[in-house]
Amino acid sequence: MTREQKYKAFKELHERTGTFVIPNPWNAGTSKILTALGFEALATTSAGYAFSIGQEDSTANLTRDGILQNAKEIVEATHLPVSADLQNGFGQSPESCSETIRLASAIGLAGGSIEDATGDPGAPIYDF
Repeated sequence: MTREQKYKAFKELHERTGTFVIPNPWNAGTSKILTALGFEALATTSAGYAFSIGQEDSTANLTRDGILQNAKEIVEATHLPVSADLQNGFGQSPESCSETIRLASAIGLAGGSIEDATGDPGAPIYDF
């Protein structure tokens, strides 16, 4: 399946009536297992990836390059559409988030999520 076909399939999952289950592989191996179990799409997990490399799940411990490399390995291990947990977009600005989404698309991801948590206890959620 091409990236565009995966994107279309992922979009259709969100548009149909009802819900669907989207499990979280943390590496290529778990991606293969979840694909074989019959799921329709996969979504990476920053926590699963972080724990698998002995780190805490935070932007202080995980890099954009590391997250994207792990996601690329997951994408390459399955024919399913894959969405990625992209932390806070790896930057404070909309431009940084946009660059993260651009890079995510380039490796074949069909979707992605950007968290609204800043990591700052004084202002824990980004302003819209």
